[in-house]
Amino acid sequence: MIIMPSNVPRRVACTLLIAIFLFNWSADARGGQSTPASGPQDQQAQPPEEAPLSEAPVVVSADRRQEQLINAPATMSVITEDAINNAPSQTVTDLMRLVPGVNIAQSSARDINIAIRGATGTLEDSTLVLLDGRSIYQDFFGFVMWDFIPIDPMQIKQIEIIRGPASAVWGANALMGVVNVITKTPRELAGNTGTSPSTTSLSIQFGHFDRSRRGQDYDGGGLFSINATHAKAPSERFAFKVSAGLSGQEAFLRPIGNVPGTQTSFPAFQNRGTTQPKLDARADYDFADRRQTIVLAGGIGGTEGIIHSGLGPLEVRRGSTFKYGRVEYRRGQFRTQMFVNSLDGEGLFLLQQGTDGRGIDPVFENQVYDVEFSNLNVFGNHVVSYGGNFRHNRFDLSLVPRGARRNERGAYVQDTIILSPRLRWIVGGRSDSFENIGKTVFSPRTALILHSGPTDPQGQISRPAHTVRLSANRAFRAPSLFNNAANLTLVTEVNVGGGVFGFPSTLKGNPELSQEELTAYEVGYSNRTIGWMTLGIAAYVNRTRNMILFTQMGTYTSANPPPGWPLAPAALDVLVAGGQGLPSEYSYRNFNRVTDRGVELSLDARVNAAVNTFVNYTWQDTSKPQGFGSSELNVSPRHRVNAGASFNRGRYLGSISVSYQDKAFWQDVLDARYHGWTTPYTVVNAGAGVRSTDGTMTVAVRATNVFNRTLQQHVFGDLIKRGVIGEVRFQF
Repeated sequence: MIIMPSNVPRRVACTLLIAIFLFNWSADARGGQSTPASGPQDQQAQPPEEAPLSEAPVVVSADRRQEQLINAPATMSVITEDAINNAPSQTVTDLMRLVPGVNIAQSSARDINIAIRGATGTLEDSTLVLLDGRSIYQDFFGFVMWDFIPIDPMQIKQIEIIRGPASAVWGANALMGVVNVITKTPRELAGNTGTSPSTTSLSIQFGHFDRSRRGQDYDGGGLFSINATHAKAPSERFAFKVSAGLSGQEAFLRPIGNVPGTQTSFPAFQNRGTTQPKLDARADYDFADRRQTIVLAGGIGGTEGIIHSGLGPLEVRRGSTFKYGRVEYRRGQFRTQMFVNSLDGEGLFLLQQGTDGRGIDPVFENQVYDVEFSNLNVFGNHVVSYGGNFRHNRFDLSLVPRGARRNERGAYVQDTIILSPRLRWIVGGRSDSFENIGKTVFSPRTALILHSGPTDPQGQISRPAHTVRLSANRAFRAPSLFNNAANLTLVTEVNVGGGVFGFPSTLKGNPELSQEELTAYEVGYSNRTIGWMTLGIAAYVNRTRNMILFTQMGTYTSANPPPGWPLAPAALDVLVAGGQGLPSEYSYRNFNRVTDRGVELSLDARVNAAVNTFVNYTWQDTSKPQGFGSSELNVSPRHRVNAGASFNRGRYLGSISVSYQDKAFWQDVLDARYHGWTTPYTVVNAGAGVRSTDGTMTVAVRATNVFNRTLQQHVFGDLIKRGVIGEVRFQF
């Protein structure tokens, strides 16, 4: 385990970074051994003889074009197909837990939120999530529902994670990072055997998890999933795939007693599990010249279960769906895409009721129509990429009586200037226009990338051993429709004077909100002097201003008691003084500014052709907010450590991982009575499997939280204990 004190001196860190770089640069000049190209987080480091420069990892998310990971202008991690196949838990969100700088909190069977280089929370809105370049960010509320990725993890080719702001090419909502889930093409799924290759696969998972309390009889919850995929390439030009699946899980254990560090009891409500059906299809057609491709894709995902929010738990009802259709055309470096996302959801708030005494059961409908393009041209030593998009939203939200539609548009241009074989300079920016902001927002980016390593006879670096990247950029998040125009009065019940008392609170959107902006400065370094090992270092400073936060705007006091208050008015002042005041009004506000700093260290090593290992450490620090109190913010864990190893050879595969997360503070569910710290925890996951001799069947057992620790990842969230899953996969 790597331990770094919380007061890491920046001068010492910079001096160490420069010293390492200069030492290794001089080693190259003295004739150091050549090494393959890689990025700071390449999890598939290859021995020198197996990974020439041309086979270095290729990513598409950093600049919206294909490029080698080592040349990306942002810190990136790539979760490869092999890592997905071997992982103890194969959900997209659990795979990302092992990435430095990524904070994840699961608060129910279906409610998972992810933030990059910042504190996560419920309805997390700072990360843009894409599926094959198509946004699944929910514009009406400004968050991501991860269960609306309608594919089996075995169809994923790789997951690309930009650890840092990326509005310079991706526009609004790529505030702290981007996650792009890239799937295999139908031809890749079909295989390359025979004149008309085809593959049919079936996977079945079943298991249980512990949800028993100490001193009580054992209580286990069940989970299952089934997924089937058929892919075929009937000709050299045409290929298609169809997949369907269903997964389900019972509810986790709810906490009882008092919220940690408070005298407030956890409210009782009927917890829910989740059921998630999925259907997806795609067809690719290649023209005769092999330079043009058309992709048609569409799918639907369903969900149900608990979402935690500022107003408490919301039960998403069965039948809530997310549908999409996508058309893509590619010719050389030119790419255009049109897609439609359609959300149709219903819910029920479990702890509040309306002023009419009935439950609040919101309806969420949102249709997104998006058209975009990108292209690339080379002029001498300039590689110029550019593109743009137009996005139209239609809304029908029962909690937002005003605001039926919204238009967004943006365009970007970026120039990669090859100054020398060792040095390149990236400069670019994007301009976006949003109807609800009322002005154009500009997001610039610049990065300087310096390589060192042995050169070939033409003077080109054949195998970069060291890379230093200096970068600065700005990103923004636009207020969501709910931020701007929510309008709701709710009644919350509390125990007062031996009885139950209901008091009204209003929630009003703020149409005057400005965009939330982040300016980031970063230095990154990667070292591949030893061909089978990659060292990565990244240090950053993020300055955020005009943060959009859900906040309590008013509290009942003796001067304005709620209707029907049963005690003396002075009792309200006592509650306020003890931090237990009853909220009278909620809204969204722009808060001044906050500075986040962090250091991320990673070491990935391929011991041999069968064994891969990794270890990484993340230090995160939130400086004191300026212009508002720290009680308005969630606080990310200061220390995070991940380590693990995987084995894949012949018929056998297996993996083990260990993760440590420091304590964190949460204030984004209900009012101050329910805010508090979660305790640090360490979790161990492991899995093993065996293939049949002909490779058509794989049987595996995977276990999460092997030592059965009781984990609470959000102070209001469920309790998560050990889970064991059996898996059988067939391929025909």
